[in-house]
Parts: sequence; structure tokens; C-alpha cells
Amino acid sequence: MTNTSISVPPTPCIDRVGVHERCARFRTRSIKTQAKNAALKTVLSMIDLTTLEGKDTPGKVRQLCYKAMHPHDRMPDIPTVAAICVYPTLVGVAKKALAGSAIKVASVATAFPSGQDSLRNRIADTKLAVNEGADEVDMVISRGRFLAGETNYTFDEVAAIKEACGEAHLKVILETGELETYDQVRKASDISMYAGADFIKTSTGKVQPAASMEVTLVMLHAIRDYFYATGKRIGMKPAGGISNSKLAIHYLVMLRETLGQAWMHPSHFRFGASSLANDVLMQLAKQQSGAYQSLDYFSND
Repeated sequence: MTNTSISVPPTPCIDRVGVHERCARFRTRSIKTQAKNAALKTVLSMIDLTTLEGKDTPGKVRQLCYKAMHPHDRMPDIPTVAAICVYPTLVGVAKKALAGSAIKVASVATAFPSGQDSLRNRIADTKLAVNEGADEVDMVISRGRFLAGETNYTFDEVAAIKEACGEAHLKVILETGELETYDQVRKASDISMYAGADFIKTSTGKVQPAASMEVTLVMLHAIRDYFYATGKRIGMKPAGGISNSKLAIHYLVMLRETLGQAWMHPSHFRFGASSLANDVLMQLAKQQSGAYQSLDYFSND
């Protein structure tokens, strides 16, 4: 079922000061006028609109799907978001609501957000999501076992979930806020990619700190090195805490300068930040009209 014979390269030591200095420079970039408008549309096209609450209902998911397909009816030239992300039991609702659109249905799985369950149950959770129609699966690694040094287990669990995904793409959530160091983030990134991840993702959004530019840069460097070694492009998804357009554009600058234009597409980069969508829409409306609309004009879901 798994292939532990695949060799994962030794983890390089991360220069913490260098990472922070590089990210500080990304935050000084200023993008204006037409370039800003294009960047905002790119950000919108990369968002995974997400609802992952115990009180989620089919009605709420259908409303979110409508918003995904119709982000702002008075701006017909803007793109839709990349995906809707829900729990496995609501995948079928989202799939039906999004029928005829290009928007993907993503589902969290594997005992999200803790990952504290048997591998057998986590595989079953994945298969449920896929059988319901999920195009993408967002799994969580077992952080406790990884931090205990059981890195072979981490490799095997990712490989097993990848196999269970079938044709669905696999996003592997590292929950970087629990991994403690950049070296651990890099090691988990490498293991996940060599085990079969199609994307690596920072966070569940349930733990603080969630995404940061510094952690994302460490993961982008891992993706770059993996591409140099294998020729395969792995996607990246920062999730949690990215709530405004200015910060999202800084992430795009970092992405472009670290990995290049080939990654500047929803097939290789996503934002896991539903609240970001409204701020992007507000900024796009301002670009067109010259005045800000109130956030009251946009749905909260």
C-alpha cells in the first residue's frame, strides 16, 4: 500500500534570520493601479471558500456555493473562487450546488483537525469524501507522532491517504503552529511531498499561529527544491489569518519571486481564507468606482 523505499533527502537547516529578513522585504512591495487590479483578481481566483463548523447545514453550504459562483453580480469580469471546502458529509450538497461550474469541491478528512484517530478510520473518512464527489482532499498529519520522531509513520500515512484519494488531489496540512521550528516545518514538507502530496498546506485554521509569510516561505523553498529534484510542481496553500488584500498580494509577490510565474495559478496556489474574499471584492469595487463599499454589501458566509 505504501512505499517507504522512496528516499527523502536530509532536511537542510533553516536560516531563521534570513527567512525573516526576506519576508520583511516582500512586505515593502507596493503594487498600484492596473497591476493591483490584476493581482486582486488573481487572489480571488485562488481562494478556497470554507465552512468547517459543527453547525454547518446543507442550506449554509448551498449559500456559500452561490457566493462562490456569483462573487459580485455587478462586476461580471471578475473570476470565481477556486473551490468550496466542507466536511465529507456535505460534499454531495456542494457538488450538486456547483454543478456546471469549474469550481472544485474540497473536503477535509482524516479526523480533521486533530488527526487523532486510527489510520484505518482516517482512510475510511477519505474514501467517504471521495465517494461523495470530492475533487480535493485536505488531510492532516499526525503531529504528535511526527514530533515524537516517527517520520516513517508520517510518510506512510500520507502515502496511504494519497492512495485512498484515487483521482482526487491531496492537500497535506502540516499544522505548522504545532511543529515548533522552521526545521520541523521543512522536514514535514519534504516528507509529505515525497509521499505523494499534490499540495502542502500550512494550517487547519483551528490552531494559532496559523499561516505566516515566514512559514510559507520555508514551504515554498521546499517546493522549489523538490521541483529541482523531480521536475514535479507541488502546490502551496497558506490557510488561516490571511484576511486582507494587502497581505494576500504580499504572498503573491513572494510566490512569484520564489517559484516563478508557473505557480501563479489556482492549480498550484490557494488561499484558505474565506473572510479574504469580501475584502478582495471591496477592493475591486473601489478600483472600479473610486469609493469603498461597506462590508455590509457583502455576505458574511
